Amino acid sequence: MESHSGMAPSPRALPCYVAFSQLLGLTVLAVTGVWLGLYRGGIAWEGALQFNVHPLCMVIGLVFLQADALLVHRVFRNEAKRTTKVLHGLLHVLAFVIALVGLVAVFDYHRKKGYADLYSLHSWCGILVFVLYVGQWLVGFSFFLFPGASFSLRSRYRPQHTFFGAAIFLLSVGTALLGLKEALLFKLGAKYSLFEPEGILANVLGLLLVAFGTVVLYILTRAEWKRPPQAEEQALSMDFKTLTEGDSPGSQ
Repeated sequence: MESHSGMAPSPRALPCYVAFSQLLGLTVLAVTGVWLGLYRGGIAWEGALQFNVHPLCMVIGLVFLQADALLVHRVFRNEAKRTTKVLHGLLHVLAFVIALVGLVAVFDYHRKKGYADLYSLHSWCGILVFVLYVGQWLVGFSFFLFPGASFSLRSRYRPQHTFFGAAIFLLSVGTALLGLKEALLFKLGAKYSLFEPEGILANVLGLLLVAFGTVVLYILTRAEWKRPPQAEEQALSMDFKTLTEGDSPGSQ
């Protein structure tokens, strides 16, 4: 793919993989909606359908939107770094708000029904993911958006931020799979092994989640697809007083 003057060329395969990831992500959302609509009665904030708000919000927030936030630095390769940082942060905030609605829904539903909380592996993993997600965002905001962090400090933390971002995303996908399996066993029980239509559809949804997570992780781990440092970033780095060892801005 040819680049405009002064812009780094975009790898030929990258747009195809990004488009494929979005197609998979939207398919995951659609199949989740179909599953909840056909076999779980839809969603509502009151009554028995309140529980269904939880899986829908978690898939939208901590799977789809979190993935898109991680891909920002791959997709917007030639935009100003601060612009991509703000978009990255805003998508994470939106994902957090939607996920928080999902958490409130399930805890409120359990309270009204008198059910126990936080006893299953899915719930433990879910709380862990949510706490890690919030912590990752707060630390990332402190280092990359809030004024005051030195360039050298940002550079040392960036690899950890990138790693934990991908790790939390994978944990989110894994937790969604645990929750899907738990929901099927609660409702279908022994019928699950009889290839019930709901079980088959939910299994397809699980495979789509795995495929989505795999494609997103592949995009994130291709070193040549990282956002290249821009000329303005190279010049800006020279203004940091703590940069004494000749460091250059790395890509995220």
